[in-house]
Amino acid sequence: MKLGEARQALTDYTVFTLSRRQRIVCMLISGLLFFGVGILFYHHWLAGLILAAGCIWVPKHWTKVLLERRRMTLSLHFKQALYALSSALAAGKSVENGFKESVEDLRMLNPEADTDLIREFTILRTRMEYGQPIEEALQDFSDRAKIEDITNFADVFITCKRTGGDLVEVVRRTSAVIGEKLDIQQDIMVAVAQKKFESKVMFAAPFIFLIFLNFTAKDFMEPLYSGMGYMISSGALALLACCYLWITRIMDIKV
Repeated sequence: MKLGEARQALTDYTVFTLSRRQRIVCMLISGLLFFGVGILFYHHWLAGLILAAGCIWVPKHWTKVLLERRRMTLSLHFKQALYALSSALAAGKSVENGFKESVEDLRMLNPEADTDLIREFTILRTRMEYGQPIEEALQDFSDRAKIEDITNFADVFITCKRTGGDLVEVVRRTSAVIGEKLDIQQDIMVAVAQKKFESKVMFAAPFIFLIFLNFTAKDFMEPLYSGMGYMISSGALALLACCYLWITRIMDIKV
């Protein structure tokens, strides 16, 4: 296999592709949910089918969610790997041996795990065993990940390696800076976790309240399912959708 073909076979962390099974399950669950919303708001199967057609856009949204989770997990594991690499270099290991030992340290943290970073560091180790410079392997990983912390580390590491700088100090300080940034991200995630839960409860409350009224006060709800009631239901549903998008954007905090 040529080098270009081998690179294409490696993981690109800027994209995420759902499997056929995942896509079908995602569309099925979202379709049933949307159909139920249509029945709840309009009491008509045709409205339920129209809303259920919206499930074709859900896999795209779910793909973005899974991609963001994957990239966040990769960043957190990279932080742990830098600590392991810093310790190995401080103990007098060479750069190449430091990367090799960091793989084993990551596996010791969770022997049963097969994370993206463990696979990437295993690839780095294999490339070095075949004689490829660590700079090229690390740059390729950085190009495929396109994560700011990994890119910054790769740039600093490659520059230091070529100019003969103090790699131990560079790795130590870089790992400390990236670690502090990720700690801040985790603090923010913890701080907004309760607010996210509250927003989900608030978003679900109108649906639960509507279900309750449909079971306990059918006569009171009857005008909502005829004439102007359909327009009111459509406006309320559109307002709820806008609120969901607004809440999602507010809670998306970047550091």
